[in-house]
Amino acid sequence: MAINTVNGIDEVKALAGQDLGKSSWMEITQERVNLFADATDDHQWIHVDPERAAAGPFGGTVAHGFLTLSLAPTLVEEVLEVTDASVTINYGLNKVRFPASMPVGGRVRADVRCVAVEEVPGGLQATLAVTFEHEGSGKPVCVAELLLRYGA
Repeated sequence: MAINTVNGIDEVKALAGQDLGKSSWMEITQERVNLFADATDDHQWIHVDPERAAAGPFGGTVAHGFLTLSLAPTLVEEVLEVTDASVTINYGLNKVRFPASMPVGGRVRADVRCVAVEEVPGGLQATLAVTFEHEGSGKPVCVAELLLRYGA
């Protein structure tokens, strides 16, 4: 069950400007990184070669930035659930940055804030500021503005 459950798109409007909360922590395993590398054909050694990466700039393998970003739907779903919308669509992103690396074996979570809600044809669009935090680090591993559309 999500931290915030709203019933229908009319209740989504009230979320604008609110901090919605943080997801649970998720471990980033080497297996997950390897599967992502296979899915995207991005087998750069800093992601998939633990031996070589140990001597590299990060002291070990790190997750792909886009792997971290791809966790947004799962982690945001822990924070926000909109019931009674006819459809929920990932409409895209406004801004994405990867300020720090996400080490394999570490844990990540999403801190979610609803920046804005606006009417669009057929429903509403919510802009969610999502900060991906690496446990024990003061610097986020990803910051992004996620656009979700909810149908009436």
